[in-house]
Amino acid sequence: MLYPIGIQDFENIRRDGYVYVDKTELVYKLANTGKYYFLSRPRRFGKSLLVSTLETYFSGRKDLFEGLVIAELEKEWNQYPVLRLDFSGANYNSEQVLESKLNSFLKFYEDIYSSVSSEPVASVRFDGLIQAAFARTGKPVVILIDEYDKPIVDNLGNEELTENFRRQLQGFYSVMKAKDACIKFGFLTGVTKIGKLSVFSGLNNLKDISMDARYTDICGISEKDLKKYFCESVKELAKANDLTVKETFGQLAEMYDGYHFCEDSPGMYNPFSLLNTFDSLKFKEYWFETGTPTFLVQVMKETDYDVTRLSDEEIDAPSLMDVDTVYHNPIPLLYQSGYLTIKGFDPEFGMYHLGFPNREVRLGFFNFLVKYYTPSRTDSGMMLVSKMLKDIRSGNAEGFMQRLEALFAKTSYQIQGDVEKDFQYAMYIILELMGEYVEVERATSNGRIDILIQTKEYVYIIEIKINDTVDAALQQVEDKGYARRFADDKRKIFKIGVRFSTENRCIEDWKVVE
Repeated sequence: MLYPIGIQDFENIRRDGYVYVDKTELVYKLANTGKYYFLSRPRRFGKSLLVSTLETYFSGRKDLFEGLVIAELEKEWNQYPVLRLDFSGANYNSEQVLESKLNSFLKFYEDIYSSVSSEPVASVRFDGLIQAAFARTGKPVVILIDEYDKPIVDNLGNEELTENFRRQLQGFYSVMKAKDACIKFGFLTGVTKIGKLSVFSGLNNLKDISMDARYTDICGISEKDLKKYFCESVKELAKANDLTVKETFGQLAEMYDGYHFCEDSPGMYNPFSLLNTFDSLKFKEYWFETGTPTFLVQVMKETDYDVTRLSDEEIDAPSLMDVDTVYHNPIPLLYQSGYLTIKGFDPEFGMYHLGFPNREVRLGFFNFLVKYYTPSRTDSGMMLVSKMLKDIRSGNAEGFMQRLEALFAKTSYQIQGDVEKDFQYAMYIILELMGEYVEVERATSNGRIDILIQTKEYVYIIEIKINDTVDAALQQVEDKGYARRFADDKRKIFKIGVRFSTENRCIEDWKVVE
């Protein structure tokens, strides 16, 4: 089977025999039940392929749709003039880059439709281009804009450039409303829904289908798609990894499934990771490796966002699709970028419950966060965690604590902000990476255990004191009876007291009691 990894051209996929997950029933529905649409999806989720499919359909290329659902639905196959603008493939670090992108797009189609304009203003030329395409073909125009938000998202940390881009794009997009009589269909995609920045203030007739239950699987791969198109691929993957087919389906779901784009919707698989897994026959963090959330993490640091809430976050419905307040609340951008997804919805209060969609994103994100909250640069997050896991699995409590102490050594710890909070966040991230072995702040009848680590043979009860003594930490373990619940347990129990000094910015002392 040929997997279209990185291929976003519909004609290329169909002509060269790559596997294509048929979304054409929804393409037909879009084209014949409305006029202007907007769709937000994370990167590498199939948005560009969808745009290419729409372009091919409106170009009347019936031959490329043979055997697909739309071939049975469409009877006329009319050809319309299509104007497609893709904002990807550029780093918008200056106004000149955006101007160059718009000029390239306009000139390409102006040559095709003999549109001549002496105006330097892109929006004026766009107006003339639409009119010329309509006049030359006698048919209304289809406008497809991919990654509409990239110039602004690239510069969310640059207020001046963001505002300049906002004004320019607002004027450009508003042409579509002014030329409504000449337009057959309009479709815009992007990662984010930029609302208050008013990019769409002149185009307020867009129907946002980003959270429309009817279109939740228009991009991505559903469980139904997986079983329909990839059963042989799953068998090959199972054989290569010495797993049963059932185990393989389960591991694929754990790693790559779990994206929900509205409440109560079926989970969607990340197509990029899924196809790469089938092609390489290895489970890896493919999607996460294609782009790092550097800007998001910087915003989380600047806004003092509580990272311990990442796995269990709540947000109201209006805020979920609004990235304009990113420097006050990074959660909408985390959701729209695909790092968090919908886990539940409370209709009474209109609140969404968010969490990581799957293991790939959870591990990738925490591994990336480690370097922002810990001083060590010698090991990656997962390398550090793997060594710590070996220690706790073998009952090497001293070794585990020595690694932890070295990680927060005074000589390398240069964090200048809230030291106590950053230490707590760092501990949380490391422990999250350790996975099912760890519970943080476990509630008991008499209080809370800072950290509880359990393996098949060992139990570790760790109490951390900020600017207090190790003995005080161990005394709390005794006073609160944290070990009492393990009285009849055959596993070996380690009680560990830790002192963290905010003045010296390090783990200053620790003691292990068996």
